[in-house]
Amino acid sequence: MKTIAIANQKGGCGKTTTAVNLASAIAMSGKKVLVIDFDPQAHTTLGLGGNPEAVDKTIYDVMTDMRIPVSRVVVSTRIGGLNLAPSNILLSGVEFKLASIPGREYVLNTQLGSLNGAYDICVIDCSPSLSLLTLNALVASTYVIIPVQVHYYALEGLKQLLETVDIVKERFNPHLSILGVLLTFVEGRTVLSQQIQRQMREFFGELVFDTVIHRTIRLAEAPSAGQSILTYAPDSNGAAEYMALAQEIDNGKI
Repeated sequence: MKTIAIANQKGGCGKTTTAVNLASAIAMSGKKVLVIDFDPQAHTTLGLGGNPEAVDKTIYDVMTDMRIPVSRVVVSTRIGGLNLAPSNILLSGVEFKLASIPGREYVLNTQLGSLNGAYDICVIDCSPSLSLLTLNALVASTYVIIPVQVHYYALEGLKQLLETVDIVKERFNPHLSILGVLLTFVEGRTVLSQQIQRQMREFFGELVFDTVIHRTIRLAEAPSAGQSILTYAPDSNGAAEYMALAQEIDNGKI
């Protein structure tokens, strides 16, 4: 199973949008996909039609009780082949719960090992911080995708994330690599947006995905309907872009 963490400690850059829609697009291409909501805000759970307050068990239970496997908390979604490990506000207490446990960085990695090839791809929506949760996600992952909003403050904090990835590779997970930088909230017709895109590609080179995600009303509306853009507006530009991203990843990225 390949595991992809969607990470950036800067909020509002499109992490959850990317986790929900990329996972949906990969599932619709015929693969078995698990998406893990690893953010106490539970926006991925909401975005896939779940109710964080109504679920019996969440990824919090998996992280705090090694007797509970990931398979016990997984729920289905309206997309065939796509399952969800939901979250809720309880997840914010994980750091306190694990504080005194040796090897706390490896808890998620250990728990994902129990899936025994049930999925082709696992996508993890990380919280917007460089916390123990994000560290667990990076230690458990094969790849990391970094969504970056296209504006002048986009590089703020990005250096710190790249340094964190290097530290994780050195100390915990030598198999981790950056799958790509994904440009999000792109304003296609503005000179400013085009200029920043060009600067990003000059700075990061081939690390930047060819596919970019434009700011659209449909993408903004889909979470309120509890759906991915692939089911909410399948003929929209947003749906086409996330399908293109899934195809780009499939064509040699992993």
